[in-house]
Amino acid sequence: MLNLDNNTLFQMVLPYLDENRTVKIPLKGYSMRPFLENDRDTAVLTKPHKPITGEPVLALLEDNKWVLHRIVAIDGDSITLLGDGNLTPEHCTEKDIKASVLGFCRKGRTEMDAIDGWKWKAYSTLWTALLPIRRYILWIYRFFS
Repeated sequence: MLNLDNNTLFQMVLPYLDENRTVKIPLKGYSMRPFLENDRDTAVLTKPHKPITGEPVLALLEDNKWVLHRIVAIDGDSITLLGDGNLTPEHCTEKDIKASVLGFCRKGRTEMDAIDGWKWKAYSTLWTALLPIRRYILWIYRFFS
């Protein structure tokens, strides 16, 4: 398997998105735990659309860091992102969003869980409501995984 750094990978992916094609990428990192896992799951990306609170996006942050996180707030052009496995939000603008997420393929499955499907919406509603106690849930999850 070919392993590319994020900048190289996304420079190859972005032209396909500009052509209105979808691209499936492997997930790297732990910021979307516990629902999505490093080196296990994939994301299906598409050309970015108008940002919507609650939806995951691929963004390039100021420090040249690529993140696939959920939008938790929009204030004009200022967008606040938070990985499901993170406790500290990150910030970007609408132009920094490089892709929208259509869904995820989890646990080796080829069938996509669409972000507009009941499973993703149920998970998202529950997980975002648990934000005040998320740090404890994540600690338990990391301890036993």
